[in-house]
Formats: sequence, C-alpha cells, structure tokens
Amino acid sequence: MKNMIAIITARGGSKRIPRKNIKEFMGKPMLAYAIEAALDSHLFDTVMVSTDDEEIAEVARESGAEVPFMRGEKTSSDFASTTDVLEEVIHEYKKLGCEFDKTCCIYPCVPFLSSKSLIGAYEGFTENADALMPVCKYPVPVEWALSIKDGLVDNFDPDRWKIRSQDLEPKYYDVGMFYYVKTEKMLQYQSVRPPKTAAFIIDESECQDIDTIEDWKSAELKYKILHEEDK
Repeated sequence: MKNMIAIITARGGSKRIPRKNIKEFMGKPMLAYAIEAALDSHLFDTVMVSTDDEEIAEVARESGAEVPFMRGEKTSSDFASTTDVLEEVIHEYKKLGCEFDKTCCIYPCVPFLSSKSLIGAYEGFTENADALMPVCKYPVPVEWALSIKDGLVDNFDPDRWKIRSQDLEPKYYDVGMFYYVKTEKMLQYQSVRPPKTAAFIIDESECQDIDTIEDWKSAELKYKILHEEDK
C-alpha cells in the first residue's frame, strides 16, 4: 500500500482567465509550479493531475506528473466540488490496485508555493489531526470591518472599533493553496476539512489569488520582485 498521493486539480474551463491553468507565467505553464513544488518536496508516492482537458494532461505529463485517467463528466462540471474530484481519483486508483493513507490536494495556480512550505505543513500534520490547511493572518483586525450604506461609512460593530488591535485575537483565512487530509476521513466527511483540521500559518509572500487579469499582472510583478531579492 502506498502512503500519500498529491492530487492537483486542473479543470479546463476557466472563464475569467482563459486557459489559466496552462497559460504561461514567467516562462512556463502555470500548472508546472504546483507540480514542481510537489515533486521537489519528495513527500509523495504519486503526484497526479486530475483534468478533463487533453492539452492540460499533456502539459502535466511533460512537467513530471501522472495522468493515468481523465475526469468523468460529473466531476468536469461547474457544480463539482473539490471533494467530488478527489473521491473520483481515490476510487479510480483503487481500481488500479493503489490505495493511499493520506491525500494532499493542491490547486493548480500556486506559483508562490514552495516545496519547503509543503514539507513544513506536513510536519505539522500530526496524528491528532485528521487534516491540515494553510492559513494566512488578516493584515488588520476583522472587527474593524466597515460597510457603506447610502454612500456613508458604517461600522458593523461600533464597540469593537474602539478596541486596540493588540487586545484582539488574530484571525486567519484559508489561502486556498493545498490541503492535507487522511483519506479515510475525507471519504467519511466528504470534505477536505473534517472536524479535526489543523492550521499551518503560511507567509504572506506565498499568498496570492489569481482570478482576474489584474491579479495575474500583480502576481507577475510580485514574482519578479521576490526572485530579484533571492538573487
């Protein structure tokens, strides 16, 4: 029995940024960054890409990942959840005689994800937890959030606005990069976040949503700055 699989979810139907998962980002297809981080970590018995798109499958194989089968019609729809995709992969591998104790779901647009973070997160995935997810701290207290009503600023909670930031408990958000989960628990709860999910605090430099062309351009600029600093 193999121990852990990395499943990179890369569907073909990107609406806001066409062909986003294989669009060239700083010299190579976006998908290649996720595959390379997974392979360079040396954590996984199998690194595979789940896709419904033959071109994505070819890029995945060229980057070193497995694509032993294509997604089914149900998991290729706009309404399929991440868990639907992971369950399909687990069941298909089982048909091939491969079972995995742990699953790592990695999203395809993560050019700032490092193998170091994958390793660090896995080290925090103790037996006491059924899953682990990376989180990033909100830059300002969420208690200070504002709304706008009829063009005027309004406090959600005026009393909390008066509290000093150092007196408020830090809040975190899901960075949407990867999840570790015990396969059995994922299937049981049909979720990558079962009740006992641990947190791995990730550096802000690795957090970057890429949903629009503006996001993409910002990510390219950020990538250039970070790698210039590395040099």
